[in-house]
Amino acid sequence: MSDPTPGLQSFEAGLDELESVVRQLEAGDLALEKSIELFESGMVLSERCRRQLLDAETKVEMLVRREGKMQPEPFRPEGRAQQ
Repeated sequence: MSDPTPGLQSFEAGLDELESVVRQLEAGDLALEKSIELFESGMVLSERCRRQLLDAETKVEMLVRREGKMQPEPFRPEGRAQQ
């Protein structure tokens, strides 16, 4: 498994790597030290993916027609309080 800390990777690559970590941990046939190492790596990957999703969400805009003109408006997913 590659080190999740160097450089930026795509969200999809990070998610694939995180899924691999989870599969290995769920298999349950690892030594304790290797399990801890994978868990820590998974936490880093999880945080990176979470930040990438948050960054993407803030960039997404919807176009709304107001007074006959199209204007951008921040995307607000359902169930999420406005800030």
